[in-house]
Amino acid sequence: MTAHETQATPPRSRKAGETRAALIQAAEQLFAAKGVDGASLNEIKRAAGQRNAMALQYHFGDRAGLLRAVLDKHLPAVDARREVLLQQYEDGGAVDLRSLAAALVLPAAAKLADPDGGREFLQIVAELLNRPEPLVEAVVTEGSSIYPWRRLVEPLLAPESTAVFHTRFTAMRFCHAELAARAAGRPRRDDRLFTSRLVDLVTALLAAPVSAQTARLLQERDRKGGFERKGSTR
Repeated sequence: MTAHETQATPPRSRKAGETRAALIQAAEQLFAAKGVDGASLNEIKRAAGQRNAMALQYHFGDRAGLLRAVLDKHLPAVDARREVLLQQYEDGGAVDLRSLAAALVLPAAAKLADPDGGREFLQIVAELLNRPEPLVEAVVTEGSSIYPWRRLVEPLLAPESTAVFHTRFTAMRFCHAELAARAAGRPRRDDRLFTSRLVDLVTALLAAPVSAQTARLLQERDRKGGFERKGSTR
């Protein structure tokens, strides 16, 4: 915000914006440290320096609204970076699974260098995706860059990888778990080697064939009618 914009903004509106930003920052830190459900709203209000008991409810409504605000602070930048990489991939015309793995990893990995809550964001997303019941809809919202990424990756995978084993989602979970572990540690001077190797590993995960043993077990399960709950093989 420029000095002119600051002067032009009414004090009450400016104060409300500062309060909202402070609550989001406190939520980033506590959600990352204690989990989205582990941090109490009172803790977040205290960490944000808010004495008004209704400040959080006024700005966000509830915990879900606060989480949404945290994610909305970061996801647009991640999506924008991924959309550029996917467009470059399509324009290039070459079939290259590693390039698509990079399009998953690199936009999120850029948050390792974001001092404004980027590292906390990575830890929060990893928790949401790696829960026993993942909150995918919180991370993959309408218009998310994950949808075109999924579309471009699908033809390069074995049919069972998408229809049964949800390999793309496994790649997402693995990617964010590794990024979260990196983000939880001390900041490094250079993340390029780590990121490049993570792209290697995601590529290998996506390309992993369905073994003869796995295929046989899948056929046995289907013959017996022992279909598991939808999504359980993710």
